[in-house]
Amino acid sequence: MRAVRGRRRTAVTTAAVAMLAAAMPSVLPQRATAEHDASGSALYLVTLDGPGTAGTRGGPAGAAGMLTLQDDLLDAVGAPEPVYRWTTALNGFAVELEPDQADELGSDRRVALIERNRVVPLADAAPARPAGAPLPQTAGQRPSGAGTVIGFVDTGIAPETPAFRVASRLGPVPDRFRGTCADAPDDDRWDAGSCDAKVVAGQFFVEAYGAGHLRSAAVLSPYDTDGHGTRMATIAAGAADEQVRVAGHRLGRFSGVAPRARVAAYKACWSAPDPDDDGCATADVVAAIDRATADRVDVLNLSIGGPSTVDTVERALLGAVEQGVVVVAAAGNAGERAYAAHPAPWVVSVGATTSGDQTGDVVVRGRHGPRLSGAMALTRPVTGRLVRAADIAAPGVARETARHCAPGSLDAAAARGAVVACVRGDGPRVEKSRAVALAGGVGMVLLNSARGSTDADLHALPTVHLAVREARRLLGWERRHPATRVRLVAHGVEQRRTGVVAFSSAGDPTSTVLKPDLVAPGSEVVAATGSAWDLVTGTSPAAARVAGIAAVLLGRHGADPAAVRSALVATAQPVPGAPALRSGAGTPEIVASPDLSYLARPRTFRAWLEGERSDVNLPQVLLGHGRERARRTLTNMADHTVVATARLEGFAGAVSMRPQWARLRPGASVKFRVRATGSRTSTDDGFVVWTSPGHGSVRIPVVVTR
Repeated sequence: MRAVRGRRRTAVTTAAVAMLAAAMPSVLPQRATAEHDASGSALYLVTLDGPGTAGTRGGPAGAAGMLTLQDDLLDAVGAPEPVYRWTTALNGFAVELEPDQADELGSDRRVALIERNRVVPLADAAPARPAGAPLPQTAGQRPSGAGTVIGFVDTGIAPETPAFRVASRLGPVPDRFRGTCADAPDDDRWDAGSCDAKVVAGQFFVEAYGAGHLRSAAVLSPYDTDGHGTRMATIAAGAADEQVRVAGHRLGRFSGVAPRARVAAYKACWSAPDPDDDGCATADVVAAIDRATADRVDVLNLSIGGPSTVDTVERALLGAVEQGVVVVAAAGNAGERAYAAHPAPWVVSVGATTSGDQTGDVVVRGRHGPRLSGAMALTRPVTGRLVRAADIAAPGVARETARHCAPGSLDAAAARGAVVACVRGDGPRVEKSRAVALAGGVGMVLLNSARGSTDADLHALPTVHLAVREARRLLGWERRHPATRVRLVAHGVEQRRTGVVAFSSAGDPTSTVLKPDLVAPGSEVVAATGSAWDLVTGTSPAAARVAGIAAVLLGRHGADPAAVRSALVATAQPVPGAPALRSGAGTPEIVASPDLSYLARPRTFRAWLEGERSDVNLPQVLLGHGRERARRTLTNMADHTVVATARLEGFAGAVSMRPQWARLRPGASVKFRVRATGSRTSTDDGFVVWTSPGHGSVRIPVVVTR
């Protein structure tokens, strides 16, 4: 039987107008459910045709009209009161519906999209396996982000993190920002006073995920019990030049990309008793985006995955862009299993590249002793006798259990002062070093018994992780020399050629938009948690880094969001040997804003959403599958005349463009066309580069698919 809502339109609309007039949030949580009940109902996200108030500048009066229309649709199908209502980033609601009600709403011409609520993952490739090397920071630069607010739709924030120690020196919060700090009576670590000059807002959204589905350690507050949100915020906006210490060891110095940017946390991602159920319910994510848009953040970061289609989340992100927000999102970690997430042209999607490796050696003491190289994070060297973990099993513990250094499996008397050789597998790597430390060992050698990665984890004591070949050499030596002593020595960060990591998702070659837009370091990146330091891998940290760069560019006087989106892509450095469908334009850098920009305005994005999908003025071109040519417009943003010439780089086949020269007064533009000519048997890519002598270059990728 259908639920009857009754005629409560006047009360709802009047309350909403009063609320919006007072600059309160445009999200109205009502009740929590994300599951089917016995009658087969489910939570649906319903988007009405047209933009929210961010795209119309309609204010409270416009929102009131949207709420009236929402009531008309809900009454028409006899739906219950919505879980959420949205009026800023988009016009829509989340409501529990029977299948026939959903079908009826979906057939209404006033409804642009209806889809079921689902849970999408965080874009952390290995959340239980922190690994690697600190992210090198830009030298010789003065990154800032002053005057900007970065919003994070994520797992919340831990304000006490050591990377937020500069709050007292940031000055007042920007006047235009409207965010607030939620109260959380069920969490004694968070209240309305938890925000400060650095963390300027904190909200949480759990209605769609369901409070009854959280793990026991989760809290109904903006506080981050998972750590992912805090890590992303510190990568993007952590303090400058902080000393990183882990287990008493120095790991170098850390700087966030935009240390003077503010942080606004919108917690929409949660942990369940079963880690496979962790993630972010899409209705909660849309509610968080709607709130962040109403709060007027400057940059919005979503280090979360999603489908390779334009769904309700992408439509909400368009509303944020219409408000003047630069939106950055992770391309996802599906590798070859799925195309890049966040495929909309208004989202700057980011894939992941490799970072430097932290290396160290196991030096066998004595004449002709080998020196074996592996992965090592902690820098303090240690020396001790080498013992195999299987040979020092605690009383009553099987050798196989001790061999893998399971918690409590080692004999403390035998392990004291020793470097213990543990075999990888049957438990987290960092738990093995903790077991050795608790047994009194001074170091660990982690041995691969089969082909696999070597990882410089943040262990409880100095550890070198050896590949299978080096592991066999060490064990062979120890078998012939039972009194072997070893020294573990770290070398620090060893740089390697940048490449796109295998898990980073590639773009869809049949689309009209090239994705990902950019790539950034996403393998073994240092970040701060609530009380310590950690390392993170995935397209999550890559997106957070780009969000920080966007804040730096926006923080410069008079920066235009469209020009910032252009600068991020058009000044990126290509990744050698990587196809553009995996690397986009390449890796962005913090550079002076170029004179020349590709200005894509929100109205053209809205037209693209509504079906006009030719020639959005993006700093990229994707041709093929019926599209053989594209037009782009380059605008002079400088206060002086610019003479620019163009060239083509890197193409194996026939690509042409015209014109190849322009003289541009301040504010003037040149339109040029790129065309794929001749037949082709494979995908081809290269760049269009415009150069102005003395004023730098802008470079955009062009991909021609077969």
